[in-house]
Amino acid sequence: MKKLIFLLSLIVLVEFLVAQPEKQYKNNDEIQTVFSKNRSNGGYGALSIGFTEIDHRDAIVMGARGAWMIDHSFALGLGGYGFVNDINYDNPFQDNYDYNLAGGYGGLIVEPILAPRMPVHLSFPILFGMGGISYIQHQYNDWDYWWNSTDYSDVFWVIEPAVELEFNLTRYFRLAATGSYRLTSNINMLNTNPDILNGFTAGLIFKFGKF
Repeated sequence: MKKLIFLLSLIVLVEFLVAQPEKQYKNNDEIQTVFSKNRSNGGYGALSIGFTEIDHRDAIVMGARGAWMIDHSFALGLGGYGFVNDINYDNPFQDNYDYNLAGGYGGLIVEPILAPRMPVHLSFPILFGMGGISYIQHQYNDWDYWWNSTDYSDVFWVIEPAVELEFNLTRYFRLAATGSYRLTSNINMLNTNPDILNGFTAGLIFKFGKF
């Protein structure tokens, strides 16, 4: 928890610094506003793929997001992610089935961007939202979700701060390497650790739009 508080404090500090006028790109001392005519607003859509651990097993996280960009240096949008981990051979329910975990989450994303005009730069998105998780039951070629069972599924709140190293490959396309930490409310499912979803994710993001 101390590490997370430190990381959030660092991101807030960077966001404050990014929000200051970039004097080298301004031609006057006029105060800038969101709707100033000399601001350049745009937007982007993005697809992402990431790798993490859930229940001590490798998991894949895929997602998408869209955001409105304000003067190149700040983005506000929505995003969603789905995840699934490897089959859990340590059967949590002591029956004849195999299980793995799957679910998704999404919400609001705020993203300060540091030195966006540089060909390589940093951004610091934070997701605030909620999601759901469920066990998937396997037997031979059959599988089943357990969303209708409170013992096998649950909903949760989530906050996920991230750091992204962005590469401006073209005027309308950016590639980013990302690392994030996912922190959720307690998961209440049978034979399941309450912090089972907490952990780091690393991956790639493909952004398309007017930056």
